[in-house]
Amino acid sequence: MITGYEGLIPSLDLPDPDDRHLPTAAIVGRCDAIVTQNLNDFPDEALASFGIETQHPDDFFYNQLSLAPGLVCSALRKVRTRPKSPPKTAEEYLAILTQQGLFATVAELEQFSDLI
Repeated sequence: MITGYEGLIPSLDLPDPDDRHLPTAAIVGRCDAIVTQNLNDFPDEALASFGIETQHPDDFFYNQLSLAPGLVCSALRKVRTRPKSPPKTAEEYLAILTQQGLFATVAELEQFSDLI
């Protein structure tokens, strides 16, 4: 949990002022990136001076997969097998990820479907 970011909120200018708590928490937490599908609400010019970039989840997961495929597949297997009713096959889970817009990630994951 990141605390102590509240004082920075008024100093950040974003298209949606209600989103300012996210990058200010990222600043205090020394994060490198904010992972979101809502890229338009976190413009690069508002965050670049803090060393923070925004990444679409597809880009983030694809990059993680290229860095450590075994770890990513192991984590995805845990997430996939956690729900028991009904259980999801790897193919069903990949279909869910595709519906969530993770196209590049799923294309890469298909070769690892036996691991997830």
